[in-house]
Amino acid sequence: MANKQNFKPEEWTKILESTMLAGMAVSAAEPNGLLGGLKEAVASSSTLAKAKSDPGANELVKAVVSDFETKEGRAAVQEALRQQLAGAKTPGDVVQRSLANLKEVSAILNAKAPQDAAGFKAWLQTMSKNVAEASSEGGFLGIGGVQVSDAEKATLADISKALGTSA
Repeated sequence: MANKQNFKPEEWTKILESTMLAGMAVSAAEPNGLLGGLKEAVASSSTLAKAKSDPGANELVKAVVSDFETKEGRAAVQEALRQQLAGAKTPGDVVQRSLANLKEVSAILNAKAPQDAAGFKAWLQTMSKNVAEASSEGGFLGIGGVQVSDAEKATLADISKALGTSA
């Protein structure tokens, strides 16, 4: 089973970063204000927390969650995200950069952790789906609208494509 030692430091940082970008891509696909953004952030964090207590969680997922619990891990992700998103002018830029990261992470996982790749990719898809479903889109003050917008559905499909998995 793969863990941090199976990867070069820059590869590991990309893997850590992918956990944030999987949710950010969906959020950026259909920005929906402060309350919606908070709900989506909580959904992403909740997915991380659930993996920690899930005895059946993929070993690579557990290693990522463990690294997020360290000051160094969080600092590495924050700096990587700052660099990744520097100069992004539109939410569409964030989506495209996120998808590029996920595609790169997919290739890294396939090459260096083939036994854990499918489980980790499924977990990233779950995180994206949880973010998409966290807040209804459209309507007024959360009333009306749809649970998952067409833009979010398209981004979920793009995430699956980037990861080389089925939706």
